[in-house]
Amino acid sequence: MILDKIDQLLKEVQTLSAKNADEVEQLRLKYLSRKGEITALMQDFRNVAADEKKSVGMKINELKQLATERINALRTACEVADEQDDAPDLTRSPYPIRLGTRHPLTIVTNEIIDIFSRMGFVLANGPEVEDDLHIFTKMNFAADHPARDMQDTFFVSQHPGGDVTKNILLRSHTSSVQARIMEQMHDEQGQLKAPIRVICPGRVYRNEAITARAHCFFHQVEGLYVDENVSFTDLKQVLLSFAQEMFGPDTKIRLRPSYFPFTEPSAEMDISCFICGGEGCGFCKHTGWVEILGCGMVDPNVLELCGIDSKRYSGYAFGMGVERITNLKYRVSDLRMFSENDTRFLEEFQAAD
Repeated sequence: MILDKIDQLLKEVQTLSAKNADEVEQLRLKYLSRKGEITALMQDFRNVAADEKKSVGMKINELKQLATERINALRTACEVADEQDDAPDLTRSPYPIRLGTRHPLTIVTNEIIDIFSRMGFVLANGPEVEDDLHIFTKMNFAADHPARDMQDTFFVSQHPGGDVTKNILLRSHTSSVQARIMEQMHDEQGQLKAPIRVICPGRVYRNEAITARAHCFFHQVEGLYVDENVSFTDLKQVLLSFAQEMFGPDTKIRLRPSYFPFTEPSAEMDISCFICGGEGCGFCKHTGWVEILGCGMVDPNVLELCGIDSKRYSGYAFGMGVERITNLKYRVSDLRMFSENDTRFLEEFQAAD
């Protein structure tokens, strides 16, 4: 019976509820749309006997009006709820939220990466928790090298069988990324799939006392270029270009012989003091020069340990401390300030961001 159907729908409409506008729209489609329940009643109304049409018609109109009012009320309630959600929190402090700035180490790291990216270097990253194989062994460190001792390195675990290559430690330099890249970039015959030209920034850890000049963790950026016929002249030109981009076009460099297990020959690079112009001051200890990085030609042993044919390929590598470069640019006297999160210190770098 159509009257029974109307009474059932009246009960449903009186108890309608919705949590959001989408649910309200679904109710409208169910009851009031062209294919809705009330429209279907209108079609059945044609089959009602003539003497019942008046009373049935009134019931249908009552149902339609009730459904329309109920759905409109639900829509209004959902709109009010949405406005309340977007309303400002009156319990919140009236002071505006202060925007932060990039950390000075991040600013300098990004600048270094940008300079070398324009020279064709590609960004590469690696794990901070590493194995001895990539940290020391493939970097040509001797088995009894002091860097492998507990007083210099943070060990996570040591292999019970005595195999040092399987020891797990916090990386003490980002050279481990170079080892992993060289492993991936050659075939079974030791031939490069493509020239390697990468820049590797990251945090490193060393077991040192924390002072104004040293910390147990700091940041490095290392670069690696391996291809056929790579020479020390190529290295010198790249580093000169970097120094002049970072510290000014009048910057000069000098290379002093040094020693690193993974490069041969090795050198340390100084730049002319940009404060006194090389004439000598307290900042450069009256020498006119300031050391900024270490570099050298990749030792053939390193290439072979990483699976690359050292008779065909050569390469250079360099590495610098980000804190060191940041100190030179901004003259920060205490290394600990970089990790203390003092907002007064960090706010000084808003203009550099």
